[in-house]
Amino acid sequence: MTHPKLVETMLQPSFYPHVPGHVEFIQTHISYIFIAGDLVYKVKKAVDFGFLDFTTLGKRKYYCDEEVRLNQRFAHGVYLDVVRIMEDSKGNLHLKNGSNIVEYAVEMKKIPEHRMLYRLLDEHKVSHADMRRIGRYLADVYGTIPASDKSREFGSLDVIATNVIENFDQTRKYIGGPVSHEKFAAIETWSREFMQNNAVLFERRITEGQIKDCHGDLHLQHICLDNDKIFIFDCIEFNERFRFGDVASDVAFLSMDFDYNGKSALGNSFVEAYITESGDATMRDVLIFYKVYRAYVRAKVTSFLLDDEALDDTARHDAFQKAARYYDLAYGYIFHEN
Repeated sequence: MTHPKLVETMLQPSFYPHVPGHVEFIQTHISYIFIAGDLVYKVKKAVDFGFLDFTTLGKRKYYCDEEVRLNQRFAHGVYLDVVRIMEDSKGNLHLKNGSNIVEYAVEMKKIPEHRMLYRLLDEHKVSHADMRRIGRYLADVYGTIPASDKSREFGSLDVIATNVIENFDQTRKYIGGPVSHEKFAAIETWSREFMQNNAVLFERRITEGQIKDCHGDLHLQHICLDNDKIFIFDCIEFNERFRFGDVASDVAFLSMDFDYNGKSALGNSFVEAYITESGDATMRDVLIFYKVYRAYVRAKVTSFLLDDEALDDTARHDAFQKAARYYDLAYGYIFHEN
């Protein structure tokens, strides 16, 4: 259980050793985020959603450590440390070492919001040179990550099929809503047939060492272009099945995001730069498969919002339209492929 005084206390500038001028508070379904001047503190909520479990202090500590370790690969100098939050004898909380630890927080440097890739794209400030730079950067990062025995297991067709088929099982109830029966059936059939007909290709991806401990959530909102620096952040730390896999799945995710936003040419520049830098000759053979997969995952997650009874009519309409666009994108990939 999260300490009852946590949010109230961490909103006070005096809580932090550097005493920022003010503290901005952001809340997600899994985290409390406190932007304290040039530093950010992220506390995991004591929640269990099945795909993640932060219900004990020990688990939150473990996943804080993992978040720092994993993200340091992609965002050098941003993820600083895991800090302790302790309670004194009077019930007050302090950001320092002590014997009575009640919570942990990930400490990060603040990344400039106005340099986020999604903002730059909205402002038409993303160039093909930028995307080639990101492609080369990501290829270099993945070049340092080994293809271990553990990671190779996630490249097996059984594991891939489990992830793909799970998506269809979880979205059948949305047929007749944001996705038509025709499109649902076409995407499912194409995906199953691609896996069935390309067993040798998937095995080759394993042999070539392209199955790694990846990012898992590589899209526009998780990339920052800060002048000559590139920061890729918010890697999935809480579930290995969502993070381990083919590097092509990460590349496809960002490429798909550009397609969704009507900027396919920029996404193509990113892909080509990645392939050239990495020498990954067979990535093109699986890219469309993973684009379909990533678009469908986005469609699924957005569809889940339709089950939220607290959603007002406007938010529900927006979620419906957004989900439908992702289903259409996945369908468009296979239609174009055929």
